[in-house]
Amino acid sequence: MKQYLLLCFLLIASVFGFGQEESEARTYKKRVLESTEISFLSSYYTQDGVNAAVTGGIGTESLTDGTGTIVVSVPLNEDDVLTVDAGISAYTSASSSNIDPFDGNADPFQASSGASSSDLWSNAVITYAHSSDDRNRIWSTSLSVAVEYDYFSIGIGGNHTWLFNQKNTEFTLKGNAFFDRWNAIYPIELRPFFPGGSGINSPLFKTYPLTGNTDYSPMFEPFSNINRNSYSLGMGFSQILGKKLQASLALDVVYQNGLLSTPFQRVYFQDIEDSFLDGFHLADDVERLPDTRIKTAVGGRLHYYLNEYITLRSFYRYFKDDWDISSHTASLEAPIKVSQSFTVYPSYRYYWQSAADYFRPYNLHLSESTYYTSDYDLSAYSANQWGLGLGYVDIFTRLNILGFGLKSADLKFYHYSRNIPFSSDILTLGISFIQN
Repeated sequence: MKQYLLLCFLLIASVFGFGQEESEARTYKKRVLESTEISFLSSYYTQDGVNAAVTGGIGTESLTDGTGTIVVSVPLNEDDVLTVDAGISAYTSASSSNIDPFDGNADPFQASSGASSSDLWSNAVITYAHSSDDRNRIWSTSLSVAVEYDYFSIGIGGNHTWLFNQKNTEFTLKGNAFFDRWNAIYPIELRPFFPGGSGINSPLFKTYPLTGNTDYSPMFEPFSNINRNSYSLGMGFSQILGKKLQASLALDVVYQNGLLSTPFQRVYFQDIEDSFLDGFHLADDVERLPDTRIKTAVGGRLHYYLNEYITLRSFYRYFKDDWDISSHTASLEAPIKVSQSFTVYPSYRYYWQSAADYFRPYNLHLSESTYYTSDYDLSAYSANQWGLGLGYVDIFTRLNILGFGLKSADLKFYHYSRNIPFSSDILTLGISFIQN
């Protein structure tokens, strides 16, 4: 941890160093950010499905999540801006509650009262950005921390943007690194089979009736490495092609190593006789995935100003990784300006992906395999997302609260569905204030 903090310090110090190299001869220049801005963001998310990875590819995926975030951007001087982004998310999950389903209703399609049925996730990101005197270069660096019941993450990042051609051309390089540590939680029935455990003689198997294969002896070893590191590099290019047309391209590469499996997701083997406890299918093992992954994505955007009322925003991305997943994403948004202050945002997004080499549905894996998962996020599927939003902007910030004027407000709703039984809805609200 000391090494990570030292690296963060050096990264931040280097950015401040860049700022000190600016000429001492100062002339008047417009501030990058005139006044402190505060944004409040919130969302409510709900989903449902029948292919829960916690119960090996079957069972309820019901989940609800409420999130609140505050973002504060403070101008330190004409050139520098400090932004603090902090949020908390509270969720209830029927599927993760079945990490321990034995509460008198051991059914993968019903939520249990286990300790994992709800939790809080919290994060904070601090970003420092510096702009050159001519505003043609921007450096930024960030430090992030995230905490949940089963993992802790710390991240650092930085980016450098160049503006050319009277700011009609923009090029950006960025890099991030995240260092995660799991608190590995396993399905309740596998814990007695830890090295030194009592196995079938544990109290769990004395409490409930064991049926099917009564010689339950799973192939199970806890993960020896509970760390996960992620490193990403990206570049972006944006060009104004005319008064009405703007295009951009982006390339991102991510390398991950460490524990990439989710320890509490069950897997069942078709060549091993099934065992049941209180009618619940006992895991043969947990998800096992390679300890490295390389992900690459390339995409582009095209924005066209149709007229004073309508703008078309299109997006396409191609994704590929070394687990043999490939995907295509295409979306279109058409903001419609209905007045000086109000804009309506209809949108549509289409997604398609192929399956990972290691995916099989419920109870179809073979015990001789090295890697296996029944997580349908790694299966082949297609999805559609429809959205509608309403935005409000007041350039005069006429509504004032405690010295801050209302700058903008956005309310958006999205409905998402796959061609397999899974759907979700999310409602988001964002409100921004600026200091008067």
